[in-house]
Amino acid sequence: MKVKEIFNTMAYGPAPESAAQANEFLDAHNRTFELFINGEWKKAEKHFETINPSNMQVLANIAEASEGDVNEAVTAANKALKDWVKIGGRARARYLYAIARQIQKHSRLFAVLEALDNGKPIRETRDIDIPLVARHFYHHAGWAQLMDSELKDYKEIGVIGQIIPWNFPLLMLSWKIAPALAMGNTVVLKPAEFTSLTALLFAEICQNVGLPKGVVNIITGPGSTGAALVNHKDVNKIAFTGSTEVGKIIRKAIAGSGKKVSLELGGKSPFIVFEDADLDSVVEGIVDAIWFNQGQVCCAGSRLLVQESIQDKLYDKIKARMEKLRVGDAMDKCIDIGAIVAPVQLKTIDELVQKGVAEGNQMWQPNWECPKDGCFYPPTLFTHVSPSSTIAQEEIFGPVLVAMSFRSHQEAVKLANNTRYGLACSIWTENINLALDIAPKVKAGTVWINSTNVFDAGSGFGGYRESGFGREGGKEGLFEYMKPRVEEQFSDKPIKPAIQKSKITIADSIDRTAKMYIGGKQARPDSGYSIIVKNPQGEVVGEAPEGSRKDIRNAVEAAHANGKWAEMTGHARAQVLYYIAENLSARKSEFSNRLIQMCCYSKTDADAEVEKSIDRIYTYAAHADKYDGQAHQTIQRNVTLAMPEPVGVMGIVCPEEAPLLAFISTVIPSIALGNSVIVIPAESAPFSVTDFYQILDTSDVPGGTVNIISGPKETLAKELAKHYDVEGLWYFGSKEGSKDIESLSAENMKRTWVNYGKYRDWMNNEQSEGTEFLRHASEIKNIWIPYGA
Repeated sequence: MKVKEIFNTMAYGPAPESAAQANEFLDAHNRTFELFINGEWKKAEKHFETINPSNMQVLANIAEASEGDVNEAVTAANKALKDWVKIGGRARARYLYAIARQIQKHSRLFAVLEALDNGKPIRETRDIDIPLVARHFYHHAGWAQLMDSELKDYKEIGVIGQIIPWNFPLLMLSWKIAPALAMGNTVVLKPAEFTSLTALLFAEICQNVGLPKGVVNIITGPGSTGAALVNHKDVNKIAFTGSTEVGKIIRKAIAGSGKKVSLELGGKSPFIVFEDADLDSVVEGIVDAIWFNQGQVCCAGSRLLVQESIQDKLYDKIKARMEKLRVGDAMDKCIDIGAIVAPVQLKTIDELVQKGVAEGNQMWQPNWECPKDGCFYPPTLFTHVSPSSTIAQEEIFGPVLVAMSFRSHQEAVKLANNTRYGLACSIWTENINLALDIAPKVKAGTVWINSTNVFDAGSGFGGYRESGFGREGGKEGLFEYMKPRVEEQFSDKPIKPAIQKSKITIADSIDRTAKMYIGGKQARPDSGYSIIVKNPQGEVVGEAPEGSRKDIRNAVEAAHANGKWAEMTGHARAQVLYYIAENLSARKSEFSNRLIQMCCYSKTDADAEVEKSIDRIYTYAAHADKYDGQAHQTIQRNVTLAMPEPVGVMGIVCPEEAPLLAFISTVIPSIALGNSVIVIPAESAPFSVTDFYQILDTSDVPGGTVNIISGPKETLAKELAKHYDVEGLWYFGSKEGSKDIESLSAENMKRTWVNYGKYRDWMNNEQSEGTEFLRHASEIKNIWIPYGA
């Protein structure tokens, strides 16, 4: 072709990246890779092929770890743990720093290997993935250095089992391994079956920097390998990134085991375009949102919500841009979209697209054809999509954009939240006031304003709802790899004051009726039954309503109907909490006598519990307007705001001990941050709580903020766990009850905090008061706001 012809057509020529060094690496291993256990390569009995999805050629044979191999890796990690903790954060920081340096020194090899194995364009692995990998190790080297001073009240969890997906193989490795090692844990990591090669190259880096044996173990294999890791009794935490369906299986599998878990799952993220947006910038944002990494991104902006007045104009611009997109071999530096990771994923994408067509949605694809010799799929646009369509609700995980329109700002928010997911959101408008009004209203862990798919180690990433729980990155991500040191003080038996012979006369002249409290009103139980409550001396104290599933349902509805409390400022909520403390103080002798009646406390112990309750209310009133977020130090030109938000509607199942104080210690921090709660009081001593609604009535607490359902604790707790509209659940009870709560809560991925049969001393401030309660009562939303011309 002549130069003149090139200028006339402006056609792109191929710009292939050399794979020579990657092939040398593969050949050096005879294109067969074993398991990395205890700092050495261990031969496996079975192997499987990994392919290059751009041309379907076999790259290498990968070891398939057996259950015995998994056990050996966990044993090695356990053996290495003590010394890894002992060397301290400063020494661990040096290793993380060395790993970051080695990744930078071999960045091109990592980038090429990732593109070959995954199919994503070399431009993306070279310019986005690998620099972010190094950034994560540098960032967490800093946190390791600062752990002893900034996080001195926390300690390592132990052996961490980590399972990562195939869409960002090395980046997901760094998100998980870097914070785990920084906080003193050891790791057994299973890469995705389709994309193991860069993890195995990383294992060589660990050898090169002299990382102590057993600190990092890499075991490859299919889903059965991951299952063996999840179920291993000596693994103390599971960190998983993948599908929501597998996340639910993992949540149920480890229920009641005491294993900590963080889950970063699926998404169906809204990309909201208001009529004042710069549409040319929007189009490029859409390219980054849905065609980056072939749309195989958990937070891909796969749902385009566009204001009705501009929809046709925007659709025309998108179609014109789609015609110019180039699909091809991952090693070509001029392509926009690479290959789908494997034939099975290609089939899934096509099936969902065909279903979208069958359901009557309008599909459009560019006129050109994809290459035939690999796993390629054209960029696809659906317009005028019904919000209830399968393609609008289910994660496609491919280069498919579904578009629908809205008229008002309120409708945009409702459409954005019309999904079971809540991972990310992108908002496009030239009006910063509008953007910052919409951002807190969307249920998503990350919100990008006039940008999309922006990540950094300094900012936490994670979801709401069925997109999982926990954060990766930022200070908030460190808590996934630490536990409070105070947990070592918890007891195997309930801590209660000594029983004294009751000196308070239990009146028998006028019946005193305890009721439930729903939506700010006293309520009789739907069952029509009551439970006789006796004190430890066998004396009848009174009768409590026997709540049922219907009462739980009514309470959840009332909690959701209460929008006023969450909308109040922290200062306004603090004033109400101070008022609650004031009113409780005025009636402290009454509440003290009630404790003596129910629990046979001495007067001294009863008075102490009431005084401690008043003091604890003051503590959380003080926190209400001071539990702040922060502006993260990210490397892009963004103000990245980490905002604590209430979980939403929470269930709280109180312990049997300290019936007033435990109620105060759990409910008050929850409502201090704007949550509405459904409380199940101590079954054996409910009256301190049923009496308390009189305090709420006289303290300006909006109806529905606190709802009280008395009755059989374990039965009601299970109903809360099963309820899809309960977003968080705290349980303080038995080990068996903790297992039930975690298992039943898996269906809607509600956040749970259970005690596994361990008991706090509720009178001890170190164990039962502080920011740990506030952290469990909140979610962190990171809002990215770009700045500069």
